[in-house]
Amino acid sequence: MATTVRAAPLRILCIHGYRQSGVSFREKTGALRKLLKKHVELVYMNAPHFVQLTGDGQGQENGAVPGSDESPRGWWFSDTQARSFDARQQCQASLGLEESVEAVRVAVRSMGPFDGVLGFSQGAALVAMLCSLQEHNQEPHLQFRFAILVAGFRSACTEHQQFYDAHAPLVIPSLHVFGLEDQVIPDRLSRELLPMFQEPRVLTHPGGHFVPATSAHRQTYKEFLERF
Repeated sequence: MATTVRAAPLRILCIHGYRQSGVSFREKTGALRKLLKKHVELVYMNAPHFVQLTGDGQGQENGAVPGSDESPRGWWFSDTQARSFDARQQCQASLGLEESVEAVRVAVRSMGPFDGVLGFSQGAALVAMLCSLQEHNQEPHLQFRFAILVAGFRSACTEHQQFYDAHAPLVIPSLHVFGLEDQVIPDRLSRELLPMFQEPRVLTHPGGHFVPATSAHRQTYKEFLERF
C-alpha cells in the first residue's frame, strides 16, 4: 500500500508592527497559527530598535521590561529627534531603516530559508520595501516567493519614495489584508499600496487593526498559499 508523503509546511518570516515584538506578535497571531497550522510554520523576529517609553509607560506591552525580548520595538522612526513613528507623518529622512534591513538579512541567514514573508502595519510597510529590494536585485539574500501584507501602507518619508518609483509593478505574488474599520491604518492607506504590486490579491474584513483569522478567512489564505 502506497503511503502519501505530506508536503513540508511553508516557512514564513513574520515581521511585527510598531510597538510590538516577535513575542507579542506571536501571541496576537495565535488564531492565525491555529488556522494555518497544517500549511505553514510562522517564524517571528524582532525589530532592532527599542521604542522609548513615555513617562506614563505608554508603548510598553504586557508589562515587558525595557530592553528585553518582549519590549516594544520599531523598524524605523519618522521623527528622528523624538525617535517615534507615525504612519501619517511627513518627513524628509527617517532613522533606523538600514539597521532593520540588516536585521532581516541576519534572520534569513540564521533562521531561513523562508518561502514567504508576512508583515503587519509598519512591518507590512517594511515588507513592501523588502519586496522592492529583492525584485531589483539589491538584496540577493532575499528570495521570498510571496508576501502577505496586513494593514500595510506606503511610507510618507521622502527618502523612501525610491521603493515606489519603479517603472513596472512588482511581480512577487502578494496578499493584502486590511480592516474596513481600521482607525490606525485606514483602509485607504492600504489600498494606496496595491498599485506597487502586479495582480495583488485582496482580503478585507469588517474589523479594525489586527490580523484576521476566522473560519471565514481560511479559504482566501489557503487558496493564496496553495500556489506555493
